[in-house]
Amino acid sequence: MMTLVLGIIAISLLVGLGLLVKYRIERWRQKQRRQQNDVWSIGLYEGPDPVTLAPAPGISNPILTAQDVTDAPARFVADPFMIERDGQFHLFFELLNTKRKMGEIGHAISDDLKTWRYSRVVLRERFHLSSPYVFEHDGEIYMIPECAKSKSIRLYKAASFPDDWRPIVTLLSGDKREVPLLDPSVVFHDGHWYLFSYMRKVNNLHLHVADSLTGPWREHPASPVVRNSDHFARPGGRVVKSAAVLYRFAQDGRPRYGSKAWGFRITELTPTSYREEPVSDTPVVQAGTEGWNNEGMHTVDPHRMPDGRWIALVDGLRNGNMAK
Repeated sequence: MMTLVLGIIAISLLVGLGLLVKYRIERWRQKQRRQQNDVWSIGLYEGPDPVTLAPAPGISNPILTAQDVTDAPARFVADPFMIERDGQFHLFFELLNTKRKMGEIGHAISDDLKTWRYSRVVLRERFHLSSPYVFEHDGEIYMIPECAKSKSIRLYKAASFPDDWRPIVTLLSGDKREVPLLDPSVVFHDGHWYLFSYMRKVNNLHLHVADSLTGPWREHPASPVVRNSDHFARPGGRVVKSAAVLYRFAQDGRPRYGSKAWGFRITELTPTSYREEPVSDTPVVQAGTEGWNNEGMHTVDPHRMPDGRWIALVDGLRNGNMAK
């Protein structure tokens, strides 16, 4: 009798395990099909401040699509980050190379923010790249792209702007399951550098602090500053200052990846303390009614213009099975 009972239990466990494996395989297949159909493109928004944004008047969105890429087979363009240099606007972004099945960093340029000219891939590595967080410090141009597949966060410097980038130092490194390496976002505030980054395994937003951009970096005493949140932990754009206020953006993973982005006002940031509050109970950007962003939005890169208005480079998601 005992042998029979143990046999039934064993069979039940095997059946249950088989169903679990079947369920996970189907979920994986669904994710693969969805990702193959997801198409990101880049647009321009405008507003009175960095967290009150809407489509910019007189702009035909999207301003950049995968069809504009001429030197690589691209399925989408996303994660826009812009910098102004010598009177021109330089846009850096991820493009997904369908031949290599990896993200690369592309570049486009504009004189008026309305018309953008794609130039070329400016950074390609043996590992996936995305989220090219570009910024200026002491007259030099730097970039911190996401390169979690390399198990590190790397700082690049423009040897010849805008198309020659060299890695100069590794800011953080380790197993990406144990070290927060996703979507690094940096800001200089009151004499110190702060680095936000995301750990997918536990949905935590970690914070590191350093006296110098090149480090050494140490984990902030308050880190992780957001815990176990698929809504508000993952960085979703540039950390930006408006007057004396710092803002950060978070991309929401629910109900699906890339659905919307939220704004948070950082009310306290020192080497020993951190506090923030939501700017609103509604997202800063979310799925719109136009074809190019009818499935979601997840990156916000705001910039203050000389006339006081704010513009923001954003990205929009549509499903490739749908009409544009």
